[in-house]
Formats: sequence, structure tokens, C-alpha cells
Amino acid sequence: MKQFTRFTVDDKLVSAILEGTSFSTSSLCLDDIVILPGFCDVHVHFREPGFSYKETIKTGSEAGAWGGYTDVCTMPNLNPVPDSVENLQKQIDIIKRDGKIGIYPYGSITVGQRGESLADLEGMRDLCIAYSDDGRGVQSDDLMAKAMERAKALDKIIVAHCEINDLLRGGYIHDGEFARIHGMKGICSESEWGQIKRDIELVKRIGCKYHVCHISTKESVELIRQAKRDGVDITCETGPHYLVFNDMDLLDEGRFKMNPPIRSEADRLALIEGIKDGTIDMIATDHAPHSAEEKSKGLKDSSMGVVGLETAFSVMYTHFVKTGVITMEKLLDLMCYNPRARFGIELGNSFTVFDLGQKYVVDPSEFKSMGKATPFEDCELYGRCLGTVRNGQIIK
Repeated sequence: MKQFTRFTVDDKLVSAILEGTSFSTSSLCLDDIVILPGFCDVHVHFREPGFSYKETIKTGSEAGAWGGYTDVCTMPNLNPVPDSVENLQKQIDIIKRDGKIGIYPYGSITVGQRGESLADLEGMRDLCIAYSDDGRGVQSDDLMAKAMERAKALDKIIVAHCEINDLLRGGYIHDGEFARIHGMKGICSESEWGQIKRDIELVKRIGCKYHVCHISTKESVELIRQAKRDGVDITCETGPHYLVFNDMDLLDEGRFKMNPPIRSEADRLALIEGIKDGTIDMIATDHAPHSAEEKSKGLKDSSMGVVGLETAFSVMYTHFVKTGVITMEKLLDLMCYNPRARFGIELGNSFTVFDLGQKYVVDPSEFKSMGKATPFEDCELYGRCLGTVRNGQIIK
């Protein structure tokens, strides 16, 4: 058994996890058992309040615990949108009642996420982890600049979903080879990197803390790499699906549809270089559950979004650590330490236990999440979570 945590783990808790697993302890190879720090995902959608038919705080936090996550940050595309203290408090009350893991909500940047006027950033300051209009890019340069100025004064991070609406043109997958072969409408890469470029210039002028959601293009990687060289206070994330698949892996199924879309092989390789050289700071799942009906309409008509909390570590371990692309220590920086350092989320006495030797085929029917759509369905992965502890309490 190997320990990758930077704190002393209670052996009694580990023993309780091993004894409580569905596998007999005699069948476990202790050389394959690892103790890892609790993961932290700064980009998830738990859908409550407003859309509990997709996911709830309870089911989302259970999914997190089953994937080794002890802390997550929840995005604001809810009903009501958390754009005021009153609206944000409705989500916080549910979190206090049903949350099994640490759940840190975002406040929206704009009222109703409509991009027309700023939300109550001052009022929400002590209740939210940061500000984001995730799912929608802030189109107005002036409004984004004002948001950054206010966030700087409040010492909070602006977390940006970067997307230029005028460049979308009805697209729903990457504007690449697959789209051309199959006559589908594509989303051009500039719709993402064009707004990142704008925001970097604003951050250079204003000097706020800035984080970019789910980057997917090679241009985004290079823009952020250069911004870091220039001393800009910028971090970013990408998701496991952007690192494993390219657009030629797509099937005409809703489980391959998300925003931004899975892009070209050149983009995928650039993202891998970005995680290796530190340009990309963290792995975030963009866990976005939808109902089975909403994801059953193919690439064109299905809702955008896939789930990822229960597979993220296994995907990253199988494809990048086991193959020698990155080390386990690097993966833990991406999935635990870097997001915590950037967003000020303490680890505490939180850890997860994985059996790296256990091989399994992804079966979404086994997920704790209400969402079942994943591009990793039927993929063979290594690494099963045996148990998760948050602040000294077993939560899985």
C-alpha cells in the first residue's frame, strides 16, 4: 500500500474502508492500493435548485464521493440563478441539508446570467467561491471589464466560460473533419480563443484574478501560456474527455455532445503538452447531468453536457499515468493541490483509497449520479475507488 498524501492518515479509517469494500480483503493486492488526497473539482453542475430531475445536491455529492472527490465548486446555471444573496442562499440551504462533500457555490457575474447588468457581487462576496456565468460568455467588453474591476476590489476570481456568440452559427460539434464528412454544423475554435484573447487584455489592464473554464483548443493553450510568461494572474482547466478523444472519435450519440466540443487531434495533443508544461493548471470534469431523454437525440438535438466525477481519476490514471505521460504526483497537482491553492479550498484530513490494479468497464447504470451520459461508456479503465474520507469521516 502506497500513500501519496502529505499528511498522516488514520490507519483505522483505511482498515474500515478495506473491510467495507465489496471485495474480500484477501483478494486485494496491497501493492495496488494507494491512499490519495481528496480530489477537488472547481467545475460541476449539481442542478439544484431548479433542475432536480437532472441531478440533486445529494446525488451529485454521492457521485463525487464515489469518484474520490471531497470538494467541488458548483456552477450557477440554476433556477433561481444565484445572482443575489437571497437566490444564493436557497442553494446554500440545500447544500447544508444534503451535501455529503464540501460544496462551494459560484455566484453569477450578471443578473440571470443574461449578460446585461452585473449581479450583486458585493453582497455575495462571503457566500460564494468566485463569480462565473458558466454556460454563457459575457459578450460585452465593457461589462466584463466592470466585473473584473469589482472582483479585484473584492479579492475574488472571475471564472470565465469563453464563447463568442456571433461565431457559433448554429454549430453543435467541432468545426473539423467529422463535421465536414457528415454534413454537420461546427463550432469554430475562435469562438473560444477569441474571447480568451479579449479577457487576457482586460486582465492585463485591470489586474484581477482570472480563471478560464474547460479550454479545448490549441490556440487557447498558447494564449494562456504566453499570458503566464507575461505575468498575468491567470489559471485554466481542461477536462478528461478533451485529452482522450478527438472529433474523429465521435459517434452520433448525445454522450459525445458537450460545450466546448471535443476538437481535433492537433488540439488534443496541444492540451496534453499544456498539462505537461504547467500551462493548464487543473483537471475539471464539467460534470453536467441531463435526463436520459435530453441526451437521446443524437449530436444535433441532444442537450450539451456529460458527467465525469465517477470516472475522471480512472481516465487520467489509465491514459496518462499508467502510460508514463505524466507522474502520479503531477496528476495529484492537477486534481487536488492546484485547484485548492487557486480557490483557497483546504484539504484538511480528506483522502480517498483506490485500487489501481482493478480493471473495469465503464457502465453508466452503476453511477450514483442521475446523469448517465459519458463518452467513456464501455471503455476499459484501471483504478476503482474503494472509499473516501472527508475531514475524518467516511463518506463512501
